[in-house]
Amino acid sequence: MTIDAQALGDELLARVDAAGDLKALDEVRVEALGKKGRITAEMKGLGKLDPDARKAAGQALNAVKDRVAEAIEARKGTLELAEMNAKLAGDRVDVSLPPRPGQMGRLHPISQTLDEIVAIFGEMGFAVAEGPDIDDDFHNFTALNMPPEHPARQMHDTFYMADETGGVDMSTVLRTHTSTVQIRTMEKQKPPIKIIAPGRTYRSDSDMTHTPMFHQVEALVVDKKTHFGHLKGCLQDFCSAYFEVEDVPLRFRPSYFPFTEPSAEVDIGCNRKDGGLTIGHKGDDGDGWLEILGSGMVNPKVLTMSGVDPEEYQGFAFGMGIERIAMLKYGIPDLRTFFDADLRWLKHYGFVPLEAASLVRGLTP
Repeated sequence: MTIDAQALGDELLARVDAAGDLKALDEVRVEALGKKGRITAEMKGLGKLDPDARKAAGQALNAVKDRVAEAIEARKGTLELAEMNAKLAGDRVDVSLPPRPGQMGRLHPISQTLDEIVAIFGEMGFAVAEGPDIDDDFHNFTALNMPPEHPARQMHDTFYMADETGGVDMSTVLRTHTSTVQIRTMEKQKPPIKIIAPGRTYRSDSDMTHTPMFHQVEALVVDKKTHFGHLKGCLQDFCSAYFEVEDVPLRFRPSYFPFTEPSAEVDIGCNRKDGGLTIGHKGDDGDGWLEILGSGMVNPKVLTMSGVDPEEYQGFAFGMGIERIAMLKYGIPDLRTFFDADLRWLKHYGFVPLEAASLVRGLTP
């Protein structure tokens, strides 16, 4: 061996510490550990030594190699953080500045639709309830009468959280529906209950009509007298108000959900003629039906697991995708565009707040 390993290590570590940016650090890495690097060259020279000397020198060089590699990784992390902080400081925007003339922000269609939904159900006497996005298996599945073998519990449908060891924690999930809020409300509040639960939900699915994260709104009514006729009337009033069409045709098709009994899919009447879609229009060859939500009377098992006596109380529940009904009302063809953060799309489909529009026109809001 032609050079002292300890001295070589100290020299290279000093070079690593002195590297002022990622480019300089990479040059040190190549000089030390590259194919023609100094440590590599010393390794190649070990064959000229006798066996005992070769073993001792090899161990010393390997120790130096490991020390230098660890120092390079640590220094790289420090330099990357400093570079990121400098970039963030340079890209900082002064949000207190006034808007540029002629430019105006837009309300996202999801925000607009949420506001419309809350306003419509608010006029019917519904309160808004919220709950955690990360929930436990009991509130997301068990309390909703979903058995252990239910397909929704499989990992290809549901996002489970990681445990402390990096494995899968099957007891904690990103909620797959806002029905968890219904369970938590019944646990905390004695009937009568009349709520809607809007919020984000998460499922392992992605295509033109599905995204891993989307929005739902679910409704729950529990009291001593509510029946299926009330469910139908509630949905009739909502659909007419939301789609701004008087007496939207509704069709209830028998279905199955573990948390309601009886259960029904709800379709609205529409016209698909000439490649378009008109909600509520009937009377010609283009008539059809379009599914928009699921509904039913709350299963007595769900009431029991939520601490409500099914012998005394009953109720109905329904849920719908917010993106889905927004697409229908505003003619948005692809669900994925809701989350593309494309300003051109938002300018086209977004909504100008009335107050902001008045200010731009120079009017008093």
